[in-house]
Amino acid sequence: MDNKRIAVMDLGTNTFHLLIAEGPADNFTTIFKTTEAVKLGEGGINKGTIQPEAFARGLVAMQRFQDLILEHKVTAVKAIATSAIRSAANGQDFISQVEQKTGIQIELINGEEEAGYIYRGIDASGCLSDSNALIMDIGGGSIEFIICNEDEVLWKKSFEIGAARLMDKFHQTDPIPVASIKELTRFLDTTLIDLFAAALKYKPKTLIGSSGAFESFAEVIELKKGRKFNLEQTKVYEFDTDDLLDVIELLIKSTHALRASIKGIIPVRVDMIVVASLLTIYMMQKLALTDVTMSTYSLKEGVLAQMLG
Repeated sequence: MDNKRIAVMDLGTNTFHLLIAEGPADNFTTIFKTTEAVKLGEGGINKGTIQPEAFARGLVAMQRFQDLILEHKVTAVKAIATSAIRSAANGQDFISQVEQKTGIQIELINGEEEAGYIYRGIDASGCLSDSNALIMDIGGGSIEFIICNEDEVLWKKSFEIGAARLMDKFHQTDPIPVASIKELTRFLDTTLIDLFAAALKYKPKTLIGSSGAFESFAEVIELKKGRKFNLEQTKVYEFDTDDLLDVIELLIKSTHALRASIKGIIPVRVDMIVVASLLTIYMMQKLALTDVTMSTYSLKEGVLAQMLG
């Protein structure tokens, strides 16, 4: 049988991802991948609409993806939309305009389904073991938490408190003021009660950060040490706890200008990495998790694993 060549799109709040791959689910070959900093949530994430400029950027990105899909002779396509499109009043309008202009049918998934795909992606990266872990996937619109091991998902939940939403609420001044950090902490204490109850029950030993900000943490740490670091060739990265805490502290206290000058942080992440850093240190302290791992696999690899499997 011919290898299926599959295109998966993960249409997030900040970035649209395209992954084209073929081969077996557990050892696929990436033919092409790209990320577009669409910033779909910009100016409207907490207002519940996609703003006109962001809407236009989204359409342009999807047309570019369609060109790439044709160019690479893809046989099956799946486009998944998450929090920003899910929670926007004009999300359906975006979906129908994309279909008119490109023929791509976007599938809107809920937070539960999103968490399920993320688990599959993380599992495919090979970083799970028989002991329980907590996966945290910090998106722009939502954050997924999954307590699991290599055999099963024990608990999962999606919270509509992604980095773009938190930044809009708590990170108005740069560097972020101590008062705002305290406010954010209080907000998390009350919002994540279900997670703490599940953690008490299942006692995860490791925190696994899925792609996003965790890739930036790893890259900053490695580049600071003068080592070469290739994300494309990394599936899993285990953090040295001290290195991670150092980089988080640096980022929390930093100005925009400093963050923009640090090698290893992509432009779309320069500001959101502050609340992502605060979330990471918060989880480590709250649940006493000192073992932290990053997986570059996430939602789109989970979708791919399902389609290839």
